[in-house]
Amino acid sequence: MNEHVRVENQGAVLAITLARPERRNAITVAMYAALADAFEGAAKDITALDAIIVKYADNWRFERLSTIDRAILRLAIHEMNGTDTPPKVILNEAVELAKKFSSEESGSFVNGILDAVHKSLKLN
Repeated sequence: MNEHVRVENQGAVLAITLARPERRNAITVAMYAALADAFEGAAKDITALDAIIVKYADNWRFERLSTIDRAILRLAIHEMNGTDTPPKVILNEAVELAKKFSSEESGSFVNGILDAVHKSLKLN
């Protein structure tokens, strides 16, 4: 049976709802809880995350970035700052999300910004 995931734009951050998570296996429920934590953390830190995006989005006005790209960047930067997940994994997942839910070009854009953010984090 295919897993149905509904992705909605909630303005600042994405909301992903798994249909009836109580009926899924324990791993899926745990993943759902981890996603919820990531979304809440990114929403809480949205001002700081947006400042980071603006800093590295050379020649792009923040308002011109697609809502989905902003949401993906917020989540990925939040994860880079607050988890033990290897940055390369975070970056690859963010690029794939951008390609799937935004556009093929968004994958390259997200990759460029997250790579610059990652390099600056390594220096600090």
